[in-house]
Amino acid sequence: MRSTPPGGDPQTPGREPAVEVVGLIKRYGSKTAVDGLDLTVARDSVTAVLGPNGAGKTTTVETCEGYRRPDAGRVRVLGLDPVADAAALRPRIGVMLQSGGVYAGARAEEMLRHTATLHAHPLDVADLIDRLGLGSCGRTPYRRLSGGQQQRLALAMAVVGRPELVFLDEPTAGLDPQARHATWDLVRELRADGVSVVLTTHFMDEAEQLADDVAIIDGGRVIAQGSPEELCKGGAENSLRFTGRPGLDIASLLKALPADSIAAELAAGTYRVNGRIDPQLLATVTSWCAQNGVMPDSIAVERHTLEDVFLELTGKELRA
Repeated sequence: MRSTPPGGDPQTPGREPAVEVVGLIKRYGSKTAVDGLDLTVARDSVTAVLGPNGAGKTTTVETCEGYRRPDAGRVRVLGLDPVADAAALRPRIGVMLQSGGVYAGARAEEMLRHTATLHAHPLDVADLIDRLGLGSCGRTPYRRLSGGQQQRLALAMAVVGRPELVFLDEPTAGLDPQARHATWDLVRELRADGVSVVLTTHFMDEAEQLADDVAIIDGGRVIAQGSPEELCKGGAENSLRFTGRPGLDIASLLKALPADSIAAELAAGTYRVNGRIDPQLLATVTSWCAQNGVMPDSIAVERHTLEDVFLELTGKELRA
């Protein structure tokens, strides 16, 4: 899949970011939905925007798409103002909405082919239909499509025009595992072809799998941004979990561990050690087990996840 028109160069050095938001403020009456938010989306990358409900995530993305006018601040998308320069910007971006944007009576393939005709260098429609498993419902009116089929059609319509930048809103919501992984593959292919992707998702594993950069929004501001690895490394420590017979002497184990370690029996026979998990601590735990006649049934290091970071920073679960 080629994401840029013939002659285009997705790697031209010195280009501005795909999205640059500085000091964005957006109010609805007396409520401030976005409060001085700063966000940068690099070219040729996937940036996941995460946030609990009411955090300002949707308003921020819709402002970048040109659907909302900011009350203050600066927003540039591909170097353009998404409101003032909307006519020049729209042919260069793709937008996938969770719902709407499709005529209820239009057939799926008919709508996709119509969308393709609006672009100078569209992707091959038949190939896209095959990639996203839309062949069996191509002649089905939109209103009769399942939720998953509607999602896949919305994704196809967002990318068929070979955009330089695509906004994907919950692209795998309601999809079965096979369709979900096909969507992941398509997103990876878009990035490899030089497309910048802004992804909003309620699936933390999706953000970890796809995103080069993650921005966590809460209270109308970006409270953390970095790669999944950077965010996880900078959060709480990892833990070591092992299983054995119930009722082990945890106080004795704690004496053998570094002073800042924590150990507990989570459930009968299941133990967790929190602290700086390194080879020395692992050796200390296994040595303690050997000295106390404990044969662990299993022992594993549990890595700090993006979901852990999200909950620590916002105190909220990410829900659809």
